[in-house]
Amino acid sequence: MRTLILACAVAAASLLHAAPVQVKVVIVTMFEPGADSGDRPGELQLWVEKEGLTRTWDFPAGERPLRSNEDGSVLAVVTGIGTIRAATTITALGFDPRFDFSKAYWLVAGIAGVDPHDAPLGAAIWADFVVDGDLAHEIDAREMPADWPTGYLPLRKKVPYEQPMDPNECLVFRLDPALVKWAFDTTVDTDIGDTPAIQARRALYVGFENAQRPPLVLRGDNLSASTYWHGTLLNKWANEWVRYFTGGEGNYMTTAMEDSGTLHALAKLGKAGRVDPSRALVLRTASNFDMQWPAGDAAGSLSGEKLGEGYSAYMISLEAAHLVGSKVVHALVAGWEDYADTPPGR
Repeated sequence: MRTLILACAVAAASLLHAAPVQVKVVIVTMFEPGADSGDRPGELQLWVEKEGLTRTWDFPAGERPLRSNEDGSVLAVVTGIGTIRAATTITALGFDPRFDFSKAYWLVAGIAGVDPHDAPLGAAIWADFVVDGDLAHEIDAREMPADWPTGYLPLRKKVPYEQPMDPNECLVFRLDPALVKWAFDTTVDTDIGDTPAIQARRALYVGFENAQRPPLVLRGDNLSASTYWHGTLLNKWANEWVRYFTGGEGNYMTTAMEDSGTLHALAKLGKAGRVDPSRALVLRTASNFDMQWPAGDAAGSLSGEKLGEGYSAYMISLEAAHLVGSKVVHALVAGWEDYADTPPGR
């Protein structure tokens, strides 16, 4: 009995002091409505099924268990919907002692609303900028001055888009330009495909030349806000908000609910020496347009664009996130001898 107890104690100590798993790529997804595989998919499921992420890791501080390949070098997490859930989940993961994230790349791969002025349904769009859309002052539009374009103001400003812009009053993240360019160049020729359903939807957007294209890979910037907004007027606000907080460099294309939270968490983890936040990439794929078609109205358009099958391009956008994103994951893993120390594109 004494020998058995001693053996168990040695085994427990060995596990406690085991070297952490060296993670090469973290795939960041935001929602999964059911099981990790075998049913109607969310953002995680295609990665699990097509990349062999058969290993499960308990993760009580997060939204659900983690998934990885057998050696743990490719790890997938579901953050939960919204900036708060994303920030807390990524922070918890970054401090998990089982993993070494010091050289890991972080790929956000999820669906998004898209600006029909810039891109079609099913498009896969790499972000250069992610701009938070939650930190602000707001006056109800029914009470704002008649000459204001919006009742949404930058913090500590008296009028919309007042200059000089203070970048400290908004979470604005510029992803590493060389890494983004490499990811785009690696995937730009990807054939995403097309479907009758999205052909029918985009046909409604008469006069929107870019919306009429079949799905393709692009570069464009992301507005991250936990309010699910929709409509022509808010589309205009999104464009102006991103333009303002990027000093005119950014071009809003996608709207999603988590990315400023994820990137803010990575920035803080970087200061703590747990991750390299410059190794982050954000890929958003267009599941729905963010505004109504010319003959439509915002309420009617929104009611037909609900999470899941109501989205015009739900399945093709999920497939595009994996199809395009996996090319980058495969390239990073295959080139790890070089990319462990020097990110591609540099």
